[in-house]
Amino acid sequence: MIMDYKKLGEKIRSLREKQGVSQETFALNIGMDRTYYSGVENGKHNITIGNLKKICNGLNITLSKLLEEL
Repeated sequence: MIMDYKKLGEKIRSLREKQGVSQETFALNIGMDRTYYSGVENGKHNITIGNLKKICNGLNITLSKLLEEL
């Protein structure tokens, strides 16, 4: 399976925005650098499973839920 990082980033951004949290606050809450996190949302990084899990924990969703329909 080839990951579409742009679509993944768009989905992450949408879920974060639904929580009403800024990029900076969200990144701080999950222990991730804001500039790196911004790159994830913009589809510019090949993200590791570990970092995806951090994001999922912050969004209160499972990894499988995040990756479905991508």
